[in-house]
Amino acid sequence: MSKRSEIARRAARDLPDGAYVNLGAGLPTLVADHLTDDKEIQFHSENGLLGIAPAVDDANHYGLMNANIQRVSLLQGGSVFKHSDAFVMIRGGHIDYALLGAYQVSEAGDLANWSTGDTSRAPSVGGAMDLAVGAREVWVLMEHCTRTGAPRIVESCTLPLTAARCVSRIYTDKAVIEVRANGLVVTELIGTDFAALQALTAAPLREGF
Repeated sequence: MSKRSEIARRAARDLPDGAYVNLGAGLPTLVADHLTDDKEIQFHSENGLLGIAPAVDDANHYGLMNANIQRVSLLQGGSVFKHSDAFVMIRGGHIDYALLGAYQVSEAGDLANWSTGDTSRAPSVGGAMDLAVGAREVWVLMEHCTRTGAPRIVESCTLPLTAARCVSRIYTDKAVIEVRANGLVVTELIGTDFAALQALTAAPLREGF
């Protein structure tokens, strides 16, 4: 299993039965592929889908796309609706969990996920700002470091913020980390030890396992 798929699988395990969950672009869309049969989760996309099933590899499957513009199917009872209605659900507080990717997360739970500061690429806000303040909880799924080895978890974000103090949990390829009032608390280590994890993180961590 790839590193990204393992992050998605780990987050899927923690989603409670009956939850309504938005899957943001990038890594979070993989979560739909790792749902177990003992849970009924309604996956939502801001382009107007509810009840998303795993992605399908079928050139003849048209019309239904997730946030990654990948073909998907719907669970029995799933629905398709207007883009504006998808945002009514978000802004109305009907989404339990927003699973989002990120470029940076601060120790206070600030989220930066819409711009890398690279002026050669168009930034992509999408629905993240609405989700960050409209969902009941925001979980971030991301690789612990950038491709160049720079920490993504920092004391203060240096990239433009999506929203302040909105993230409650972080899933990476190295750990599961809770954002609490007393700072960042590591609840699970994945293939590393605490000292090594701290060396890869630009914000102080506390042990919570």
